[in-house]
Amino acid sequence: MSYPESVYTPGAGEISARYRPADTAPDLLTRGGGSTHYLATSESTHGEFGLYRITMGPKAGGPAEHFHRSISESFFVLDGTVRIYDGERWTDATAGDFLYVPQGGLHAFRNDSEEPASMLLLFTPGAPREEYFETVGKVSDWPEKERAEFFIKHDTHWTGR
Repeated sequence: MSYPESVYTPGAGEISARYRPADTAPDLLTRGGGSTHYLATSESTHGEFGLYRITMGPKAGGPAEHFHRSISESFFVLDGTVRIYDGERWTDATAGDFLYVPQGGLHAFRNDSEEPASMLLLFTPGAPREEYFETVGKVSDWPEKERAEFFIKHDTHWTGR
């Protein structure tokens, strides 16, 4: 394996880093006291990756078993207990635990505990997950055809298990 082709070639560097303090307000508030912080979006990383801090309230649940065809997803637990599914088994993951799911890998996650939990989600390559996060809580009221189109658009393929 070698380094990828150079992307930046015009000179001796530039001022382009982006700092985001830990106390920055969340970009999205979700049901049950949860929130999502858009740490690095696909747009801000030129499609290289998307990084999000997800906070889930107690007993928040989470998405059922699914997979993605075009993006990988990685989970890094920051606080609390997140139940993660790796396609074979559910594990109670705690601070410092990590799960990498390549394209096509079955996975799911949820907070079944009585305490809040938080984690980092990393998608590679970057994808417009912000629209997904902002809309997914509303799709249960949509007609089946529109709901199915939304999930296909956002590369989320449910197994029904």
